[in-house]
Amino acid sequence: MVISRLKHLAMVLENVKPHPNPSLDLEQYSLCGEDAARILWFAGRIHDDINDKIVLDLGCGTGILSIGSILLGAKFVFGVDIDSKALEVALDNAKNLNVYSRVSFLCAEVSKLPMIRIVDTVIQNPPFGVHKRGADIMFLEASMKIARVVYSLHKYTVENNLFISRVVSKLGGRIVGMLPLTITIPHIFDFHREFKRKVNVILYRIVHV
Repeated sequence: MVISRLKHLAMVLENVKPHPNPSLDLEQYSLCGEDAARILWFAGRIHDDINDKIVLDLGCGTGILSIGSILLGAKFVFGVDIDSKALEVALDNAKNLNVYSRVSFLCAEVSKLPMIRIVDTVIQNPPFGVHKRGADIMFLEASMKIARVVYSLHKYTVENNLFISRVVSKLGGRIVGMLPLTITIPHIFDFHREFKRKVNVILYRIVHV
């Protein structure tokens, strides 16, 4: 089944279970169904980078972007994460939503992946680099060696936007599209004081020059 409506995709993705014990060091903030759907819609419907494509979801967590990519018609999806517990939940999610046959999950460090261009599109929601400086850049460095088209989500500030642009240029890429979003982060860590927090982010569409 290929989903043809954004609202339907968001409703289905709300059934994806989050991490039961997220790590602050890994910045394991789960996307809600609506936010994930908007990200995937931009990549798969505004741009034609998912349907009938091989997609790699770096830092896949419990699989919401992997599963959503399949629901938008991806030929096959590889999900990679360093956390084996997250991947166990991702596998359960894929089975529960009947997309198990078109996804494979791998436990690995992003920086140690073989840099072979076997996929068409990378979609990633990397750590923002708040708790581990440079974590987001590590994802950019890896993803841009793996695929011609990369969708990467980053926290928005004017300074960070300029910084990401410079990094992409140095890595031989070009930002050809941006989707500003305000995502919802639930209360998951003890220091969170709000039930839900809104965070301004940008989804970058990056291609090689």
